[in-house]
Amino acid sequence: MRTPPPSFSGYGLGLRKEHYRDFLDTDVPVDFVEVISENFMVDGGQPRDILRRIREKHPVALHGVSLSIGSSDGLDMAYLRRLKSLADDVQPLFVSDHLSWSRIAGFNSHDLLPLPYTEEALALVCRNIETAQDVLGRAMLFENPSSYVAFDGATMSEWDFLAEMSQRTGCGLLLDVNNIYVSASNHGFDAHAFLRGIPANRVRQVHLAGHTQGPGLLIDTHDKPVCDDVWALYATAMSVLGPVATMIERDDDIPPLPELLAELDTARSIGTRSADHREVA
Repeated sequence: MRTPPPSFSGYGLGLRKEHYRDFLDTDVPVDFVEVISENFMVDGGQPRDILRRIREKHPVALHGVSLSIGSSDGLDMAYLRRLKSLADDVQPLFVSDHLSWSRIAGFNSHDLLPLPYTEEALALVCRNIETAQDVLGRAMLFENPSSYVAFDGATMSEWDFLAEMSQRTGCGLLLDVNNIYVSASNHGFDAHAFLRGIPANRVRQVHLAGHTQGPGLLIDTHDKPVCDDVWALYATAMSVLGPVATMIERDDDIPPLPELLAELDTARSIGTRSADHREVA
C-alpha cells in the first residue's frame, strides 16, 4: 500500500505560456508552479527545456487531463510511460489527474466525463490507480471534477467515493474548491458536507478557479477570477485541512501576471487566517 506524497504548504500558480517569459527572466513570488502534464510529455525540444529552466527556480507539480482513470478499457500504457519519463526528469512535488474518464476504444474525447459512484466503478478505478502508481513508482493525487449530470444508480456520495478510493489505493487527493461549489450548485448537495466527508489527511493540494453561469447550471470555465462564494468555501476548507499547497488556475482570458499574483495574495491571507483559526479550535 502506497502512502500519499509528503505535504507541501506553499502557494502557486498554473504556469501558462503567456507568462513563460516572466518566470524565466524575473523572480516571481510563488512557492511552486503547476503545469499541464500533456504539454510537456515530449522528449527534448523547447517545451521540456523551458520547464527544466523554470524547475531550477521553482518546485513543479504535474497535472494531467488525459489519464482517464475511470476507463473500463484500462490505461494507455504508452501514455503512462511518457508521463513517467516526464516525472523522472522533473521530480515533481505531485503528479495528479482527475477522477473521470475520457477514453474508449482508443478514442479520447478530451472531456473529463463523470463516473457513477458505485462499488463496481470504485473497484475499476482502484485497479487503474494501482496500475498507474506502479508504473510511475509514486503515489498520485486525484481531483474531484466539476459535473453536470448525475447517475440514478449511484450508491454513495462523491466524497465517500473519493475517501474509499484513497483508502484502498494509498493515493492522495487534490481538492478543487471551485469544482465542489459548481457541482454542489448543479446537483443541489451541501458543499460543506463534501468538506466534512473528505479525509483531510489525504489532501495534498487545493485548486481555486473561476466559473461561468450557463443556462440552468454553473460551468467550470477557468476564465474568471475566483468569486466571493468560492473564497468563503476555501476559508472553510483550509480550516478543516490545515496547511496544504494551494494554487490558482486560469486557462482562458488569461490576465497579466500581477492580477493572478494579487489573487494568490488573497489565498495566502485566507489560508493563514484559516490555519490560525484551526490551531485555536
